Amino acid sequence: MRLHILRHAAEEEIHGAWMTGELASHGHRISPGTLCPTLHRLEADGLPTSGQRVVDGRTRRVCKGTEAGRKALAEDRKALGELAREVVGGQAP
Repeated sequence: MRLHILRHAAEEEIHGAWMTGELASHGHRISPGTLCPTLHRLEADGLPTSGQRVVDGRTRRVCKGTEAGRKALAEDRKALGELAREVVGGQAP
């Protein structure tokens, strides 16, 4: 879930309701009670920043990736690539 959140936050502003729907489209049924603490934890780590915005007529807390978040995303992608190479064949560097 972290990887997915960081990827989208690096590309655009996201909010919890949208992210819940995005994760659901990939088969992940995440409740706001799970997602919101995750977003708050990521923000406490400095990976996204957040602020209030009106989105589709509703006030939402939106998150946007930071430089630290983009760096964490790159590191996570590298680790995921290494794991995938190990699992599907070939050697990780």
